[in-house]
Amino acid sequence: MVSEFHGNFMDLAAEIDNDVSRALAEDVGTGDLTALLLPAGQSTSASIISRESATLCGVRWFEACFRQIAPQTQICWFAQDGDAIAAGQNLCEVMGNARALLTAERPALNFLQTLSAVATQTRRYVEVVAGTGAVIVDTRKTLPGLRLAQKYAVKCGGGVNHRLGLYDGILIKENHIIAAGSVAQALHAAREIAPPGVFIQIEVETLDQLHQALIAGAKMILLDNFELAQLRSAVALTANLTSGQTILEASGGITLENVRAIAQTGVDRISVGSLTKNVQAVDLSMRFLT
Repeated sequence: MVSEFHGNFMDLAAEIDNDVSRALAEDVGTGDLTALLLPAGQSTSASIISRESATLCGVRWFEACFRQIAPQTQICWFAQDGDAIAAGQNLCEVMGNARALLTAERPALNFLQTLSAVATQTRRYVEVVAGTGAVIVDTRKTLPGLRLAQKYAVKCGGGVNHRLGLYDGILIKENHIIAAGSVAQALHAAREIAPPGVFIQIEVETLDQLHQALIAGAKMILLDNFELAQLRSAVALTANLTSGQTILEASGGITLENVRAIAQTGVDRISVGSLTKNVQAVDLSMRFLT
């Protein structure tokens, strides 16, 4: 069975607190000097506006930034994680101490912009391959310290989570095969060490390696940088030898321009590192209302 990041993410509470604590510590340090320009007891409200169309993600991180600084802060949302948002849309209103709002503004927007960017890019890929049967899968190519947050964003965008790290799945790559001596030997060694319930996936770079992996009983195979014709041959070979019981995942060089053609070859999964690696923040801004 393929290990995936399932669930409703309620267990993210501690991770969110840690993410936000680090973000506030690096930004606020010993105190927000500029916020001292405002009277200590001044209250105000502000709105968060989207400047472009996107998929919203990061609501809980955004809220935690304000509430770690001023727990009494009130936030009223007009959209939620996973929602499509439009340019000019008012996403939420934040009410509380004016100094606290200004201090939390940048870290809060950093989380909301970054995670919305991941969800937005994922949604684009998911929509392009719709109807093909292939799913869009994330990778370990995440921003350091934000893996769970970005994997959550992928789910909000309609994608599928792969392994969280090196500890919950085995992916045999080219150097592992070289060290083991062959595809079959690498698979055998992996089965010897795999804990119960942990999936084993092997990366192959040629149709010959794919054949070796199938003969050796591989249940999940990553096709690295295969051309379209090779992908079609790989799908046919796998169907012939395993009756379609082996999961095939295409990876390498995936773009929005070629992903549908790749999906139409019949592969089960398409992993895209750029979902979490090449992040272009969604344009959001905060403006005081009073």
